[in-house]
Amino acid sequence: MTVREQDQTRQETPGNTGFGLVAWVRWGWRTLTSMKTALILLFLFAVASIPGSLIPQRGVEPEKVGQIYQNDPTLAEWYERFQLFDVFGSFWFAAIYLLLFTSLIGCIIPRTLTYAKELRRRPPAAPRRLSRLPHHAELPEGTTVEEVARRLRRLRFRVQVGDGWVAAEKGYLREAGNLLFHVSLLGILVAVGAGALFGYRGNVLVVEGDGFANTVAAYDRYIPGSQVSAESLEPFSFTLEDFKATYQVGGDPTKLGQALDFSAHLKVSDAPGAPERPYELKVNEPLEVNGTQTYLIGNGYAPVFKVTDGKGQVAFEGAVPCLIDFVPTRVSECVVKAPDAQPGQLGFLIRFLPTVAPAQGGGWTSSFPADLMPRVQIFGAFTGDFGVRSGLPQSVYQLAPDEVMKKLKPLVMPSKTPEPLAPGQSFELPEGLGTIEFVGSKEWMTLQIAYDPGRMAALVFSALATVAITFSLLIRRRRVFVRVSGEGAELGGLTRTEGSAAGFAEEFAGIVKVLSAGDRDVR
Repeated sequence: MTVREQDQTRQETPGNTGFGLVAWVRWGWRTLTSMKTALILLFLFAVASIPGSLIPQRGVEPEKVGQIYQNDPTLAEWYERFQLFDVFGSFWFAAIYLLLFTSLIGCIIPRTLTYAKELRRRPPAAPRRLSRLPHHAELPEGTTVEEVARRLRRLRFRVQVGDGWVAAEKGYLREAGNLLFHVSLLGILVAVGAGALFGYRGNVLVVEGDGFANTVAAYDRYIPGSQVSAESLEPFSFTLEDFKATYQVGGDPTKLGQALDFSAHLKVSDAPGAPERPYELKVNEPLEVNGTQTYLIGNGYAPVFKVTDGKGQVAFEGAVPCLIDFVPTRVSECVVKAPDAQPGQLGFLIRFLPTVAPAQGGGWTSSFPADLMPRVQIFGAFTGDFGVRSGLPQSVYQLAPDEVMKKLKPLVMPSKTPEPLAPGQSFELPEGLGTIEFVGSKEWMTLQIAYDPGRMAALVFSALATVAITFSLLIRRRRVFVRVSGEGAELGGLTRTEGSAAGFAEEFAGIVKVLSAGDRDVR
């Protein structure tokens, strides 16, 4: 029968329906659970994490996300569309995570069963012609099977003895290392998943002199796991007594003003009614209270203002956090709102200059990031209805939405910006609408507070993965065989690990030496 006739016969055979649904499912499962797919997914998992390090994340640096929206709304819209402001909570990152999780399980289970069978299997019988093996040597006359088996066992070989031959194998921990590595990766994924379910994280901005209590209402942004309730939060609190930032002041001019250290001095109470204890919070040195960690992630300035309205009443007094506009010198911008001012609401656009200096081409700027000579510029003042009482949410870093700004009456325009104010100086608004006084400056810090119950488990599994991959790379599977006859004894050996033949040559020479030595030379 020809090939064409055979193909036609198969097509005409009843029940032969081609590549059906079950076959496709089986093919898909085998592809997903193959080692190649697992490695590809692991690589994608690492690549997918890169945007989370390069692009500000809403849960970590919300103020920088706000700056992107302010400076480049189109770019921010594209970032939002692809969930790049929340990479680790995006649907595409979750899809890679779940596929990798499934692939690892599909890899581990069958390989574990195969490895269990391999552990019970004895080494195969010695080939008849050992001279054909990659490594071969003659042993001294008088060599016995029993003596060879005894010495190979001392070298930690698994030994099988037959009629006139000995087979020995070593290096089973290589596959154990592979399995442990995959199990460790699976453990890391489970630990991360447990943290997402039972952990929480949030961000808060705290100004010098203010405090924080670990409650949901105190957070600027709060992201709980699906199994977390308000009662799950650790009830600690602290007060920010002082914040110190240290900058380069001498040496290399190119490094002038470079940040050297950030330090927040706190008074911490671990539980309601517990005595306060001092704590110095630094970058990468978090405050930890019963597993809840508080990280220092940012800082800036919060100038203090006092706004007096046209009727002589204090309409606003307090510190206003500013967003950093130029990082090297910490030039910052903020807004001051006085919705209770009479006869009309007041709002101000403020620029804070930590160390004031004349700017090239006119105007003022800052020459150093520390507040050595703080000044504020009022480059915009408005009156009217800012929509504060409309019930719609507004940003504390924005005076009013664009549609509201068009209806406000300008009192000070950027083209008529007054001289910068020093601490204690005030600026009088036109039409007798009041004054704004620059009282002084404070600093603020932004914190990320996180509870992750899978953190230690992830660390343990990461260490196990490192040990496992070391085993997998350094240990080789190898076999040696000995045949003893009336004509003498010979030894043969080979490796079962690709690319390790060169390293086995030296070990094989050592085995020959051990098997050829007399009893006095063998320990």
